[in-house]
Amino acid sequence: MTKIIVTGSAGFIGYSVCIKLLQRGDNVIGIDNHNNYYDPKLKESRLERLKKFKNYKHFRLDLIDKTNIENIFKVHKPQKVLNLAAQAGVRYSIKNPISYINSNIVGFSHILENCRHYKIQHLVYASTSSVYGGNTKMPFSEHDSANHPLSIYSATKKSNELMAHAYSHLYKLPTTGLRFFTVYGPWGRPDMALFKFTKNILENKSIDVFNYGKHTRDFTYIDDIVEGVIKVLDKTASNNIKWNSSKPDPASSNAPWVIYNIGNNEPVRLMDYISALEKALAKKSKVNFLPLQPGDVQDTHANLDNIKDHFNYKPNTSVLKGVSNFVKWYKSYYKK
Repeated sequence: MTKIIVTGSAGFIGYSVCIKLLQRGDNVIGIDNHNNYYDPKLKESRLERLKKFKNYKHFRLDLIDKTNIENIFKVHKPQKVLNLAAQAGVRYSIKNPISYINSNIVGFSHILENCRHYKIQHLVYASTSSVYGGNTKMPFSEHDSANHPLSIYSATKKSNELMAHAYSHLYKLPTTGLRFFTVYGPWGRPDMALFKFTKNILENKSIDVFNYGKHTRDFTYIDDIVEGVIKVLDKTASNNIKWNSSKPDPASSNAPWVIYNIGNNEPVRLMDYISALEKALAKKSKVNFLPLQPGDVQDTHANLDNIKDHFNYKPNTSVLKGVSNFVKWYKSYYKK
């Protein structure tokens, strides 16, 4: 059994990964600040399910709390760390940039420092597809430039990748960053499109569709994401992981550091995504088309060559199936 710290454990992806780790017998130390960015009741419901496992321990704590974060490492002596805690959301970052800097940069620095001092075998952390900014070359590859983020959120996640590289280079700390591509599914975040669309359609309200519905997104179902995250987390430096990609940046060091896209590799038009939702709900939507929002990118498409080659990662959930699963969960959870 492996002892693993998972930050953001009451969040969407964090909760979903924790469930799988706990089911297979790992000891999980969860950390989450339970902020009110979205309805805290959903986080409390996720936590109630996690608490049913005897091998789970939970701390209500913010990553900027340096002293108490260090104490958790000192007392529990984890072998690995999965850092999924972050202030999320592109649009919210435009109005509240300081909260992103505190959580995503200062908080992440505390994780790195403790991973360094407590000799963590492997740190896996969340990055985002939004680091690619306004790139128009598709699909997005880890070898493409990601130096022009369009939001404070994506800027902080790119900063995480750079900080991790420095720690890997200086202290030989094995780190892996995962650039997530539009994750959706049961227990998802209420601030994301699928959640908002479902709620409004069921309540006979119109849905706001930005960029006049011309977006395409590499929508990735949560179960596929969980499978990939755990495959990556299970690797350590001693497992002959290919830390540097097959086409490393010539300026990079031989640090135990790597970045992977983790998505679906099948971009879907936003209007087709909405059609899948209408089918699952057996109800048509009333659409309010709006211009592109500041900070949004028009299209995303993940090149998965590296993560497929290194981990045999094969997402296999169609949008029709994934959206249907979400609707079933939503109706059950909210008793609709």
